[in-house]
Amino acid sequence: MSKLTLSMVVKNESHRYLRKALLQHRDWIDEAVIIDDGSTDDTSEICEELLSGIPLQLIRNPESRFANEVQLRKQQWEATVQSNPEWILNLDGDELLEDQFANQVRDLLIHCEQDAIYFRLYDMWSETSYRDDAYWSAHHYYRPFLIRYKPDFPYLWKETPQHCGRFPVTINQFSYLCHPARIKHYGWAKPEDRIEKYERYMRLDPNAQYGWKEQYDSILDEHPNLVPWEE
Repeated sequence: MSKLTLSMVVKNESHRYLRKALLQHRDWIDEAVIIDDGSTDDTSEICEELLSGIPLQLIRNPESRFANEVQLRKQQWEATVQSNPEWILNLDGDELLEDQFANQVRDLLIHCEQDAIYFRLYDMWSETSYRDDAYWSAHHYYRPFLIRYKPDFPYLWKETPQHCGRFPVTINQFSYLCHPARIKHYGWAKPEDRIEKYERYMRLDPNAQYGWKEQYDSILDEHPNLVPWEE
């Protein structure tokens, strides 16, 4: 049986999607490593409550490290690999895999010959629709969210303070398969979240040195192209 470790960074998720995400994940993960990156609400307590009975390493950062995201992601990675994982599923607190994946994950990991599993991520712009246009098209591509940990592999990072990636960049060398289960990303689903993220990018990357200025500006589009989510 292949051990599956959920690795996650969270911050002030009390009234967002964390409860829904953890309730979904807890049925098929074996352990969790979670960085609470400076929450001022009861995010940590929610993690402890909803993952009760599952081995949990919960690290509380007294202050957020997101202004230098690569340091935060390195902290997450190092804490995760200390748990001696076999497979690492790296999701944020507002990302949910489709329900169908729960019925497939065990056989998938036992029989998988590749070292990474790629999924498509859909940026939900409401509870029921995702955005699809020139600036928001992540769902057209498969990206790694689940990898087999190889202790002797050289893990190197994209050394940028924003948009550094959730895994070391060298895992792109892993053999991989593309899985049909989709990931719903609710980080943009509420207007107040979009405003907060836009203001954060303007503060942390005002010249779009690490991102895409037109995409930053498009966050506040009043009439984006939305597509209804279909199960």
